[in-house]
Amino acid sequence: MPEHGEADDGSAERRSRTRAVNAASARSAADDRWGPYPLVLVGAVLAVTFAVLVDPEWGGFSLGAVMTLGALLRLTGGGRLAVRRRTTDTLTLALFGAALMAASLVLQYPWLMPR
Repeated sequence: MPEHGEADDGSAERRSRTRAVNAASARSAADDRWGPYPLVLVGAVLAVTFAVLVDPEWGGFSLGAVMTLGALLRLTGGGRLAVRRRTTDTLTLALFGAALMAASLVLQYPWLMPR
């Protein structure tokens, strides 16, 4: 039975289906926005574990590599963070990752240090 001022042409059913489709796509988009964060989190945990248990220099290098990978994945569009701009996150992660990799290489091979 149509409500007041509404025609009985199936428009209510179409609106209901449209809402359901929009809600499903919004849930899917929210799930896709997590992007690379679980991958980077697991990589960072493994790198720190490796640094503590096996070799600090190569563990530090792998942590820097994971951070640099996170910067690359953030640049390609992954992530839920909406506080900062994507370029800010990318530059910060890339610089810290590269610095961590360089420092761990200097610790591993001291002759790389400039004189």
